[in-house]
Amino acid sequence: MADAFLSHITDTLAQIDSEGLYKRERMITSPQSGEITVGGKNVINLCANNYLGLADHPALIDAAKGAMEPRGFGMASVRFICGTQDIHRELEQKLAQFLKQDDAILFAACFDANGGLFEPLLGPEDAIVSDSLNHASIIDGVRLCKAKRYRYQNNDMNDLEASLKQAREDGARHIMIATDGVFSMDGYLANLPKIRELADTYGAIVMVDDCHATGFMGPNGAGTPDHFGVKVDILTGTLGKALGGAIGGYIAGPQPVIDLLRQRARPYLFSNSLPPAIVAAGIEAIRLVEEGEMLRAQLFGNAKYWRAGLEKLGFDLLPGEHPIIPVMLGEATLAQEMAARLFDEGVYVSGFFFPVVPRGQARIRTQMNAALKKDELDRALAAFGKVGKDLRVI
Repeated sequence: MADAFLSHITDTLAQIDSEGLYKRERMITSPQSGEITVGGKNVINLCANNYLGLADHPALIDAAKGAMEPRGFGMASVRFICGTQDIHRELEQKLAQFLKQDDAILFAACFDANGGLFEPLLGPEDAIVSDSLNHASIIDGVRLCKAKRYRYQNNDMNDLEASLKQAREDGARHIMIATDGVFSMDGYLANLPKIRELADTYGAIVMVDDCHATGFMGPNGAGTPDHFGVKVDILTGTLGKALGGAIGGYIAGPQPVIDLLRQRARPYLFSNSLPPAIVAAGIEAIRLVEEGEMLRAQLFGNAKYWRAGLEKLGFDLLPGEHPIIPVMLGEATLAQEMAARLFDEGVYVSGFFFPVVPRGQARIRTQMNAALKKDELDRALAAFGKVGKDLRVI
């Protein structure tokens, strides 16, 4: 039985590899930054979620170091038993204040936050209306909930309204609209103004996963609601991208919602609390973001320059205003080959392909950050031009 099972797994892996879909990891031997060291080779990094370049910021490193001596290395417990320190609440309150919500609750990751959100709040009498391109963590969280499920086509407001009408006709007690703030494979922004309008019309709650926006979207860096100037009901997000790039997730929202999640969200109740070093660095990251107008200007300046350079070279890009700038290639094998050749030219990118994106929509997702310098972008553009021509992409 065991041999048959392992043989089946081996065959599955071989099939994945033969289709050009096998994901391989490279080992980085330097801090995360605009340039990193991989296998002794210095390369320009264009595929990290390090939007503000804070992953190796001295202030975050000092905050993390400074927390360990007085507070220890780890909590060795969940929050409600003996895993809550004063800085856990300090970070939650700072997140809530920054995001203009009543309160916030910390999780090990945003995947856990989304996994623990829906089931405690909604029951069989309720409905969740979810965007078709929502992150896997939202999809999995919805699966764990007994609420009725409706799905609307990505950012299609007519389809969203049709789903809301259907949910009301089906007698839903409460309706929650769930959407990514930024759809990370494409860099598209959810149409939050229209979503808010429809939610108000049909008496629905708006939940937004803002992982790819918190810290840099909007005039204050508070994410897509800040960018659009609209109020949403529940926000989930991460410390693992713009806010330092480590780990940790959160849910921010109305006080009763956060209070109930503390009582019933399973990933919160049954997972160790975040270690003090991560929490202290998170507090410092929020301080830097609140003072981060120059970092945000550098980030979006880099994004504008990079997009214009790729367009001039003739690459097929998805339109957008976000620092995620996908280069569309179509086939998984081509995306893998181009990523490998770019690495040889000193540029670190990753090919994205099925099941991360639909078949036939393989791409290299480039991501800008505030740490990248103009000469690095110019070198990367030269590499893209050379490899793109060699592979007859341009």
